[in-house]
Order: sequence, then structure tokens, then C-alpha cells
Amino acid sequence: MKEKVKQNIKQKSSEKLSNFLEKNDLHKKDFAEMIGVTLSYVYNLIDDTIAFSTRGTTLERIATVMEVEPEEFEEYRIPQEPILIDDSVEFLKDSLKKKKMSVVNFLKAFPRKKRIDIVDILRGALPMPLDYKELSAIGKVVGLDRDKIYSIWEGRLRQVLESNGMNIYSNSGLINAMLDCAKKYVE
Repeated sequence: MKEKVKQNIKQKSSEKLSNFLEKNDLHKKDFAEMIGVTLSYVYNLIDDTIAFSTRGTTLERIATVMEVEPEEFEEYRIPQEPILIDDSVEFLKDSLKKKKMSVVNFLKAFPRKKRIDIVDILRGALPMPLDYKELSAIGKVVGLDRDKIYSIWEGRLRQVLESNGMNIYSNSGLINAMLDCAKKYVE
């Protein structure tokens, strides 16, 4: 009896993924790059004769690209590691929704090698990039103006400085001078 239940679970997840790829006209190779696996691994995921992945990171990446919660996959187990909840990442997700842009179309706006990092940012495994050019590229895809991109970058820089031991309040003069210079540079 248990074997039959497991078979149904595999079919549900495999079928769900297969339907998503077909509905979004997404090539398996592109999907593989977006979630950081090989093409043969994607073929195994949609093959209902092979057990669907139980690897948390892979399932979270699949769910992020599919714009569903990982818990929709019965194979998913809630991870013990904390998920990063960052206001700027939440703002990015909200911007995608406002623009009515799917995650797949958002990812297609980036070079193939960068897509997995973007997926990891969206799923909370990586913070927004500190590199201004990278952050600017992400912001431009969702239509953010330069001031909003700068604001996100400034918040990220303050976060990094503080998390690495700098008291940003007692060093506010230094930080403000640095940020004034940076703002002039990006304008």
C-alpha cells in the first residue's frame, strides 16, 4: 500500500513540473540552468518512473521558478537552515507582481550563468547583490528608477557594514560622506 502512495506522489510532482514546462513553453535545458542542475536531471524529474527529488535546495529553486510554495511538492521537507527575509528581496518580488512579470520571463532577461543566482535571491538563500552594476541590472528589468536602485544599494551597503562589525551610528559621518560620494558617482 505504501508503495502505491509513493508512486502517486511521484506522478503528481513530475506531472506538475512537466505541465509547467509545457504551459510556459520553457525548454528543459533553460529550466535546468535556472535551477542549477543538468539537463539529464530535469529529464529524471519529469520521468514518473524515477523518484522525484527530495533535495530541499532543488525543490525550493523549482518552486521559485514555478512561482509556487515548495510545500506544494509532497517531497519537500522544511529546511532547518534559516531563510533570509530581506525587505529589498520582498520589494523585488512585489515589483515583479506589479509589473505582471513571471519569474521565468524575469530570469530570461539575464545571462544564463546569472539565472541561478537570481533564483537563489528570490528564494531567500542569497541576499541582494552588493555590486551596484548587478543590482542596477536587476532593478532595470523590473522598471525601477535610478533613485530606488540606489536606495536599495545603500540599504544593502549599510547592512553589510553593520553585519561586519561597524557601528553605523557612531560612524555616521564617515558613512554619510562615503554615500554622498557614491551617489554623485552613480548620477
